[in-house]
Amino acid sequence: MPPPSSYLPLAAAPMSDPSPSPPPNPLAAASSFLQHHLSSLASRFAAPRPALAAARPPGPHGAAAQPLALGPDEVARALTGTPVFTVCNSSNEFVLVSDPATGLRSLGLLCFRSEDADALLSHVRTRQPVLGKGAKVVPITLDQVYMLKAEGIAFRFLPDPLQIKNALQLKSGLTGFDGVPVFQSDLLVVKKQKKRYCPVYFQKEDIERELRKASKSSKGSALSKQIMVGSLEDVLKKMEINDRNSGWDDLIFIPPGKSLNQHINEVSA
Repeated sequence: MPPPSSYLPLAAAPMSDPSPSPPPNPLAAASSFLQHHLSSLASRFAAPRPALAAARPPGPHGAAAQPLALGPDEVARALTGTPVFTVCNSSNEFVLVSDPATGLRSLGLLCFRSEDADALLSHVRTRQPVLGKGAKVVPITLDQVYMLKAEGIAFRFLPDPLQIKNALQLKSGLTGFDGVPVFQSDLLVVKKQKKRYCPVYFQKEDIERELRKASKSSKGSALSKQIMVGSLEDVLKKMEINDRNSGWDDLIFIPPGKSLNQHINEVSA
């Protein structure tokens, strides 16, 4: 199935048009659901974003060097294989939503948990039976999402609440977290097939498992001290503005439940 292309306020957006015109008014049936989730995101996660450390210090450029920023396809490649979930209608078109906080009316709502997408599907079926008939939860990978974003389509993620809690526990003093938390450790940077990989994890449990393998002496609080926390949104911005060979091009995002070695083997197969 081709990836769906965008969202409107619980309307259908044709996959052939990446920039559909929004309807004149937001759909009232979606407002309570969206206001609950989007306003809770704004209130719970409104805090300065912690940033992951750079993967490595930028190397010196020669006087005649012409550093090049990473292209969208290169950033997308680092996101390969990580699923998120959304709701599509019977024609495999995104069901679109509005963000009451920002006024955006062509907004793609993407869930990191399938159960959150199930809740959105249930809401669509209950409040809009005609639109909900044949609607379904559809997985789409983050690399596909990123390329749609590069075409100018707006998206909002619903992070996993457990990982928000994990991020706040690691960043003592923060009362909220803005964005999708991601986790990194310098201890897990590896070189394979003449390429350097700096893994970034979406689940704290996954990076802890990898750290236990890499450093058997690290346990409990000592293990947590090896983990840096940042937001997916900020990391992607840094990848976009930094040059090749700056270290940010070494990042590879590890899908939930997988190890670095497993993921590298899958994407390089």
